[in-house]
Amino acid sequence: MIKGILFDYGGTLDTNARHWAYVLQEAYEAAQIPISEAQFREAYVFAERALAKAPIIKPQDNFRVLLRKKIKQELAWLAFKDYYRADTDKQEALIDQLADYCNNYALHHINRVTPTLERLATQKKLVVVSNFYGNLPTVLADYKIDRFFGQIIESAVVGVRKPNPEIFSLGVQACGVRPEEVVVVGDSYKKDILPASSLGCHTVWIHGQEWKTEEYDESVPDKTILDFGDLEAALDDIEKSL
Repeated sequence: MIKGILFDYGGTLDTNARHWAYVLQEAYEAAQIPISEAQFREAYVFAERALAKAPIIKPQDNFRVLLRKKIKQELAWLAFKDYYRADTDKQEALIDQLADYCNNYALHHINRVTPTLERLATQKKLVVVSNFYGNLPTVLADYKIDRFFGQIIESAVVGVRKPNPEIFSLGVQACGVRPEEVVVVGDSYKKDILPASSLGCHTVWIHGQEWKTEEYDESVPDKTILDFGDLEAALDDIEKSL
């Protein structure tokens, strides 16, 4: 019997398995910022590394604040490379526009998954296991879904990052059950599905729009779905197979 479910957060609960780079790039396109996909990807990678290396994100930052800080890093890179330079007097408004686009995108998907989380929380122990910046409790509370999760296992707090299986071991321990009684739900084959499977957990892979296309062993996940809306049926299938 499945007693616990470990959820990835970013890309799983907030975008329906669409990589955040695509959402941000779409925001730039909507704002008619004249950069190429390659130039945007450079800026995206730079910002990700900057936020990972320095304590730019604070525990009290909600997702919109996080987005503003990330976008500032991206715009700094674009200006440094002479790809694009926003007018000084318009930059803050531009950052707000981009952040609002992405925050609204996330909120749409959070609202969509909330009924499923609410139902599952009455049946199983739910825990979030995520590579994040140390502010995930604030993000979940701001989106009003923190109440569904017994614990939050966040890489910046516990000092272990995916794909290290140890972070999933911490999630299993938080559920207080055995690995074979846990299902891990995530959008990343390498960071979620492979390490969780190596521990003996069951897995549901939400296969969406990835950063880059690769070949996968489709037999590794217990179930592969294309939409979060199919999760409950996939969980039922796993339980029936036990």
